[in-house]
Amino acid sequence: MTDLASIIIAIISLVIVWAIVSIPVWISAKILASRRASFGRAMVVTAVGPIIYSFVFIISTSLISLAIGNRLSLIMSLGVVLAFLVWIYVFKRGFETGWIRAAGIAIVAIIVFVMIGVVIALVTNLFVHNVPPDNNNTTVSSLIKLHTDYFC
Repeated sequence: MTDLASIIIAIISLVIVWAIVSIPVWISAKILASRRASFGRAMVVTAVGPIIYSFVFIISTSLISLAIGNRLSLIMSLGVVLAFLVWIYVFKRGFETGWIRAAGIAIVAIIVFVMIGVVIALVTNLFVHNVPPDNNNTTVSSLIKLHTDYFC
């Protein structure tokens, strides 16, 4: 019974996270493509986008490495660019818009996602103490000490 409960909790957690991650996409689509933006479309795009992004990234980096050899930084850069273009294409098709608006939706979604993350971190820090960024700056002081010990 414990395994079934764990599976149900995991599925419910994934759906909740999926809905939360879809909010920035929905907000940015409302701003840039208002008449075609619905929360359902945002959830579909949010589900399909990372799957296609990962697939294109893995395939493109494999094929590029076969073509040009072991130049890791170039391979990774080209893979990220190709995968990002495909991700924008998913936004373009999902919200029935052009390339520029689709890129805008992606960029605004990233900005909104970061803003929501900062707000969540700040609110969490108000109620749960000693979570990064902690008030004592022990993490920062540890990094400074490590830097001075290693480089000086």
